[in-house]
Amino acid sequence: MKRITKILFGTLLFGTLVLFINAVQEAPSDAIVERKMINDYNVYALPLPEKMDFAGEPVPLDDPDIRERMDRELLVNTYWQSNGLLLFKRAHKYFPIIEPLLKKYGIPDDFKYLVVAESGLMNNKSPAGAAGFWHFMKGTGKEFGLEINSYVDERYNLELATKVAAEYLKKSKKRFGSWTLAAAAYNAGNGGISKQQTRQQSSNNYYDLLLNTETSRYVFRILAFKEILSNPKKYGFNFRESDLYEAIPTHKIKVDTAVTDFATFAKSQGINYKILKIHNPWLRENYLKNASGKEYYIEIPEKGYYKNY
Repeated sequence: MKRITKILFGTLLFGTLVLFINAVQEAPSDAIVERKMINDYNVYALPLPEKMDFAGEPVPLDDPDIRERMDRELLVNTYWQSNGLLLFKRAHKYFPIIEPLLKKYGIPDDFKYLVVAESGLMNNKSPAGAAGFWHFMKGTGKEFGLEINSYVDERYNLELATKVAAEYLKKSKKRFGSWTLAAAAYNAGNGGISKQQTRQQSSNNYYDLLLNTETSRYVFRILAFKEILSNPKKYGFNFRESDLYEAIPTHKIKVDTAVTDFATFAKSQGINYKILKIHNPWLRENYLKNASGKEYYIEIPEKGYYKNY
């Protein structure tokens, strides 16, 4: 019995040793692993398009400074892959809403990429306090007629904010004679652009101006988003239609009285408070004073798109 046990133990030990030796021999060396990593992951320089334009106005890519600045923004935004994929997903949801609004208000379609540069197609707030898709500052929003207070902030109303953005952009275009400069002025302000034109004795050409870092990159970021979002395969972005976000169909309800509790209001419409606020982010409180009897239009999602609603 002892002899059999020794034989079994020896056989097991020998088998384990053989497996260990084979594993060591088969394990790839550091050099092989490094080569595999290099082959599996590559970063490529990007050829610039031969021609680019913003709102029909050509980009002078034959200028070496312009080429370098354009190259920078294409590289940064191509290789920020997670953000890029999110932008494709959100664009599928929001561009069909923004595009007809721009057309309605007489603004070139390329300005939808300005919204991408401003907010990433999100109803968010910048560190400086600019809010909504179009990132209006509170003072500018009020100047152009948006209601902004503790319980209503129409900067977060995409339709109203797009209308106001159109008014601002058309005013800038009239002043400077260029959609490209109007886009730059959206970042720096009309006064900021005019000041630099006077200081530098420059013509109405964005690409001739020396501007602060943010504004000097601003139009190039917009152009980069236009190029990448228009050519996903060219820049290595792969997705299925089912991966993209979809807008939820809604209908509007007119409200011209005070609302004491939006949670109760939401239930009366067959939804919950969270869903109400998702579709109406401009409602900043859980109530609406409305002493003046102003007409508001609250969006309610159609039935069947949210679980249990």
